[in-house]
Amino acid sequence: MMAARKKPLVVVTRRLPNATETRMRELFDAELNLDDKAMGTAELADAVRRAEVLVPTVTDEIDASLLAQAGPDLRLIANFGNGVDNIDVQAALARGITVTNTPGVLTDDTADMTMALMMAVARRLPEGARVIPHDEWAGWSPTWMLGRRVTGKRLGIVGMGRIGQAVAKRARAFGLSIHYHNRRRVPVAIEEELEATYWDSLDQMLARMDIVTVHCPHTPATYHLLSARRLKLLRPQALVVNTARGEIIDENALARLVESGDIAGAGLDVFEHEPSVNPRLIKLARQGRVVLLPHMGSATEEGRNDMGEKVIMNIRTFMDGHRPPDRVLPSML
Repeated sequence: MMAARKKPLVVVTRRLPNATETRMRELFDAELNLDDKAMGTAELADAVRRAEVLVPTVTDEIDASLLAQAGPDLRLIANFGNGVDNIDVQAALARGITVTNTPGVLTDDTADMTMALMMAVARRLPEGARVIPHDEWAGWSPTWMLGRRVTGKRLGIVGMGRIGQAVAKRARAFGLSIHYHNRRRVPVAIEEELEATYWDSLDQMLARMDIVTVHCPHTPATYHLLSARRLKLLRPQALVVNTARGEIIDENALARLVESGDIAGAGLDVFEHEPSVNPRLIKLARQGRVVLLPHMGSATEEGRNDMGEKVIMNIRTFMDGHRPPDRVLPSML
């Protein structure tokens, strides 16, 4: 009688949706993190020494020093997340470890949150939402709690990939004029569909926009892409929205410019040093001048389940001896 094939040891670093965890237990020898406490450096080192597959999330730092401690069985890092700036992909490749991610499934969720933040900042929604619970509403007034209309404004999209294009489609329905800067110009057919104007100079675009929204990945080339110098190019009525990665914007410079009135406001779902948030931004949020969310852009039940399905598909494909559909290579970053 033929012996059953040994299931691969899969170590999962955080709590995942129930459906994902159940399926992982069925298919693999899966070690789950049921109390959902983030693993420390020692725990991650133990995981990479023992596992055949590591399933980290975007908050786990899988750097070269950690990978140097990997055991001989670790062959796949199946990231539960789209971005892989938390993983040293080059170091993994040098050790013969494949890296995968979960692209595409979070596009609509993140685009929806971008529009929500845009509207929340422009129309002062968090301020308004606090008034009634605190019994501070004296009734309607023609000049009270005035926000700004988004229809007819110019939207500058920094990064015109899947999410940037999804934001552009939504923004057009709100009557915004679409502009974008991207590492490479998108095909003419997409520009025509979105009625989008391309700027090869980010500086030139920033100086003309009413709202700027960030949708590029965090890489060494995009760290502080919106630097103090570039943020100073924005007009005083401009709003800044970021649902990508906090490191792309110089947070201290952004806070200074909002404090001084040189930028009208900002809506941020991501921060440079998560989960720590710049105290100056928190003070501005209390004043109603910025809107801060705790990295909720992809937080939908449907999105998380779709991510889990992709992780499982990548593991199964790899273990069957095939190239996983969402393999990440250094040249893609």
